[in-house]
Amino acid sequence: MVSISLCLIVRNEEDVLARCLDSVKGIADEIIVIDTGSTDETRSIASSYTDNVYDFEWIDDFAAARNFAFSKATSEYILWLDADDIFLELDQIKLLELKATLSSEVDTVSMFYYLSQDENGMITSRLRRNRLVRRDRQFRWLGAVHEYLEVYGVSLVSDIAVTHASTRHDSDRNLRIYEQRLAKGEEFSPRDLYYYANELKDHSHNEKAIQYYNLFLSTKKGWVEDNIAACGKLSDCYAAVGNQESAMESALRSFQYGSPRSENCCRIGYYHLQSGAYETAAYWYNTALHTPKQDEAWSLQNTSCSTWLPHLQLCVCYDKLGQWLKAYEHNEIARAYRPNHPSVLHNKAYLEGVLTPLQTLEKAIL
Repeated sequence: MVSISLCLIVRNEEDVLARCLDSVKGIADEIIVIDTGSTDETRSIASSYTDNVYDFEWIDDFAAARNFAFSKATSEYILWLDADDIFLELDQIKLLELKATLSSEVDTVSMFYYLSQDENGMITSRLRRNRLVRRDRQFRWLGAVHEYLEVYGVSLVSDIAVTHASTRHDSDRNLRIYEQRLAKGEEFSPRDLYYYANELKDHSHNEKAIQYYNLFLSTKKGWVEDNIAACGKLSDCYAAVGNQESAMESALRSFQYGSPRSENCCRIGYYHLQSGAYETAAYWYNTALHTPKQDEAWSLQNTSCSTWLPHLQLCVCYDKLGQWLKAYEHNEIARAYRPNHPSVLHNKAYLEGVLTPLQTLEKAIL
């Protein structure tokens, strides 16, 4: 059985830290907590779980803080989390099984990262990240903001999931850091351009986000998954400022970098739906349902676009085309995913009102 050091960097996490640490009881052999300036009870809570609590002066650099945390670990493997992350019970069991069976030849283990879920507990947003790494490989974190762990060697793709369970978020923090770096005259890497554009989009600075997404894509040095995602986000920004033609062109642009993704197919379908081209819209929503599965994808996935949402939109398309039975069938599939969604319930009542008289008339004619 391998040994595991858990590494966290924290600041004012009194409302979530105990929950996180409780979820790794019996799993982590060592807990390293790096405090970057808490003014609440975070340090006291951390100290009730471990003696390994260290101070780190915050310098607007997440990679520096995480590398400091890694430097304090002594176990064979290092597991990293944020304070508002948890392992649910099933994933705790899976992680314990992995700990008991993991070959020491494995350098890094990736896990799902569940970011959001719907009212029925279905995951709606997820990605994959390297979570467990061999300490003696001395892997390093890179990037002041939206940092990433640079790994190599033998990797294992697991079905274990870390669940993000945030109760609050400093939504302006990352944007402030990026703009401070720009003010100092720093030249951004392609990755920084992409994530800065994301921050701008998240703050509804759509015109400026368009500028930086295009700048990122023009470097032709981005990771392919970031290129594909940038095209989709660029499409959303154009749509937000009322430029629907560029919105569709940006979604189509994503096909330059890889196979069609369900999110971009839905964007194209929506463009045609809004234009009244219902057969074309239906084609793209059907395509969204049949894109290759991305279970091992590292990019952010909106799982709604490959499950219930295309069916809901196909219901609209087929209703407009007068194919009411087909519309009803797709709405029922959507209802299996989202039984209480207002649009699904509205469609069900409406279509049953349409179909019942038609079925009565058909029986009368026969």
